[in-house]
Parts: sequence; C-alpha cells; structure tokens
Amino acid sequence: MVRSLIVRSACALAVLAALGGCDSDSTAPYDLVIRGGQVVDGTGNPGYVADVAIRGDEIVAVGEEIEGPTRDEWDASGMVVAPGFVDVHTHSRRGIFAVPTADNYIRQGVTTVFEGPDGSSPLPIGVFLARLDSLQPAVNIGTFVGQGSIRSAVMGPVDRTPDAAHMDSMRSLVRQAMEEGAFGLSTGLFYVPGSFSSTEEVIELARIAGEYGGSHTSHMRDETSRILESVEETIRIGEEGGLPTQVTHHKVIGSLNWGVSKETLRWVDEARARGVDVTVDQYPYTASSTSIQAALMPKWAMEGGRNALLERIANPEQRAKIKKETERIILEERGGGDLTRVQIASCGWDPSLAGKTLRDVTERMGLSDSILHGAEAVLWIVEQGGCQGIFHAIGEEDLITIMQHPHSMIASDGGVIRFGQASPHPRSYGSFARVLGHYVREQGVISLEEAVRKMSGFPAQRMGLDDRGQIEAGRKADIIVFDAERVIDRATFEEPHQYAEGFAGVWVNGTLVFDGAEMTGERPGSVLFGPGKR
Repeated sequence: MVRSLIVRSACALAVLAALGGCDSDSTAPYDLVIRGGQVVDGTGNPGYVADVAIRGDEIVAVGEEIEGPTRDEWDASGMVVAPGFVDVHTHSRRGIFAVPTADNYIRQGVTTVFEGPDGSSPLPIGVFLARLDSLQPAVNIGTFVGQGSIRSAVMGPVDRTPDAAHMDSMRSLVRQAMEEGAFGLSTGLFYVPGSFSSTEEVIELARIAGEYGGSHTSHMRDETSRILESVEETIRIGEEGGLPTQVTHHKVIGSLNWGVSKETLRWVDEARARGVDVTVDQYPYTASSTSIQAALMPKWAMEGGRNALLERIANPEQRAKIKKETERIILEERGGGDLTRVQIASCGWDPSLAGKTLRDVTERMGLSDSILHGAEAVLWIVEQGGCQGIFHAIGEEDLITIMQHPHSMIASDGGVIRFGQASPHPRSYGSFARVLGHYVREQGVISLEEAVRKMSGFPAQRMGLDDRGQIEAGRKADIIVFDAERVIDRATFEEPHQYAEGFAGVWVNGTLVFDGAEMTGERPGSVLFGPGKR
C-alpha cells in the first residue's frame, strides 16, 4: 500500500530551522495533531472537518485548526478520522500469542478485540489475562467466560442434568471469572457440551454474571429451522437472568429459512420495548465457519467426547443413523444442499485439503458428488482427525436486513491469523473494510456514519468501555484514518490471505501501529478488565 498521508515531525522541522537539538520532554502541549480530516466520531452523527490532538494515550482536543506546539502532525486532508473499531466476537486466542501484532485486524482498523465467545474460553480467566499482559499485544483485548468450558470442567461432555453440587461448582467458576476480569458469560448452545444445557441452567449462571455487571452473548442453539425458538431463548436468558443479552453473529442458515430475519428482529424489537436489553452482532459474509464435525453431524453423536464419537461411527447401526442425519444437514442446513458449498478451511492432519470442497473430498475418495457420498466424506474427515470448514448457506437479503437494524453491530467471528497459513474464512482479514467498501460505498446499505457507529461507538458502549469508541476529548486515543473512496476488503474465499486496503494510519492508545504501508512493530495494546474485576 502506498502511503496516502504525510507525517510531519514538528521537532524535526525545528531542528532543520535552527540546527539545534530537540528535547523529548519539550513543553509542547500535544504529542500529535491529526489535521484536517473528516471526523466521523462513532456516535452516528454527521461527519465534520476538524483536527484531533493527542497527548500520551488520550485524545485531549477536537476542533477546527487546533493551535499550539506539537511534536508531530499528520495530514488527514481528504480522509476519514474515526475511532478504532471494537470487535466484540473474535477467536483471537488461537493466534495472538503467535502474532501479537495482530496484523490482519490492525490493517482493517480494529484496535480492540474480545475473546471467549460461543461458550468457549480459557480457564481460569485470570491466568489467561496475565499471559496477555506479559505478551503486550498491539491490540486491546478482553474476554468473556464460556459456559461450555465451565460445564465441561465440572461435568465433562455429557448429556445429563447437573445436580445441586454441579450447579454450585459452575456458579463458583462464573463468580471467579467475573472477579478475575471477564466481561460476562458466553454460551454456545449449538456446541457440545452447551447443547446439553437447559435454558434454566444457563439462566442460573447468567444471573451470577449479571450480579457483577456483566452481559451475556450467545451462539444460539439453532440458526436454521428453529431459529425463532433460539432467539426467544437468548432473549429469555437476558430477561430472566437480569443482564444485557446479545444474539451473536446473527444469520439465517439454509435457503428454506431465508427471510426469517424479519421475524427474529421483530422479536428483538418487542423484547426491547418491554425493557429487555437485547442487541445483535453480525459479520458481512454469506458463509459461516466452524468445524466440519460441529456443523454437519448430530449433537447426540458427540456426547462423551471424541473417543465416544469414533465408537459410534464404528458401530454399523449407529453409523447409519449419524450418516442419515448428516445427509439431512448437508441438504437443508449448513451444507447448502451442494457439496461445493462446503469448503475446508484447515486440516491439521492433511494441510493439502485447505481450500478444497466437500465435492473434492468425495472425488479423492473415488465417490460421486451425491449428498449420500458427501455424508460419507464427512464421517471420513472426522475419523481422520477433523477439519475446520466454511459453509456457504446464508442469504444476502437477511444479511442486509440485519445490518440495517438499529441495534445491530459488526463483529468478525474471526481470529488472529498467521499470514499464508491454511485457508481461513476471509472475515478475519476483511469484515470491517468490507462493510465500509462494499455495503457503504458500493451498495449504499447503510451510511458511513452509521457503519462507523456499528463498528466503534456502539460495541464499545455495549462492552461498557466508557473511555473508547468515540473521537472525543478524554477518550483513549484509539484512532484510525482511512480513505472512504478506496477502503475495501481484498480477502476472498479462494484467496483469503490478503490484507484490507485504504487504511492510512492506525493508532492504539496514542501509538502508531500501522502507517499505511507497514506495521510499525509497536505493541501498545492494553488488557481490558470487566466490571466485576477485584
């Protein structure tokens, strides 16, 4: 990327003028003034031309032609100056320790990420956050505690009702996590073992998180034919648990269900009207991503863990039942009714499969591309060790309907990626740039100001980050500068390892981490702690 802004050092100019030294402890009131950009401040209000002054890690002034000495200036004329984006749903722990600069996020304007979604998180939370603090990542990072991880720690991957002792232990773990800094409770009721939990069980744990000021975010039980029931359950958890609740990565899967988002959002509106604090997030793609096993096999088959699953697959009678249900899922749900709609993202046991489709796998096995043989290929993949997959089965109309809803925000559901490794979902590289380039500039689905609000001010507010998410004096200096006419995602499903374009500068806590051409190597991110931290 060619540098699109000019950085001028006031200190350097002074040296050239006077051939004198430059005191790093000068009396200059500002460390940096970003000059003349269109400030889109994260509130949704119309943008306006202004200067933004930074001292240390804080925005100290916003206004026309800010005067006074400054160590550095950045010419943002013709560019947008916005708050750094806040991604409330990531799987960053998979890669942050390998790539602490989080290049794929920084290069699309994301300055804050949240971990621990879908009911899965590290335990204990305190140890994980201490490791992050020692790492000193480039991004700010916080975490939820996963209900599935807690249930697994207490009961294992079993389908049974917890007794009183189990519930006491799970409550205790939620309490510990909240006091160690978790922002709330995440559930993955689509996944084992969360799928074995009753709504009442989850509500009991949600109440504990709520007592500490935390929130609840849910990968719902079903995003296909039972999506309305699942939205109702997510709302109920917040309503009866006494805490804010979020339908995360909201989407409608399977062509038989497309269009239902109008109903799910109506339920959200009705719940809000009666006082339930329920919101939504989404990623801007018509394909989801999770493991082949989780997406295409029945939950009952996975009870007891991998060894139990393999025993069932080896049993001819059980195998036939699993295969029949997998056929249905491929035909009606995440399989999209076509083996080419299932793509391999990564396979630890055979990296050469990355990027291949389920149809490619059946051909490799010497089988036809029928749904029946697709199910056989799924069982084979799981037997070999399992793979991560990408599933093209989401409707574009639903995606747009959700994006236009006033209480939806953008989140990637991606992770910190090692460039060039495997074939990940492009959302990790392009979610935020795609909203700005494709859905704002090219399609006009929402305005620039609304898009920035959905990616900064709104998610920051949702997470209780009162010091981030807006361009305003007194806020942390998480700031991005981008070209609204050029910003775009480049990552595709075929070639995912491509950074977003159009971002000219990214600052985290007042420190430049991306200069429009390359990462600076700085790692000024902060570990963020939830409201119950003690």
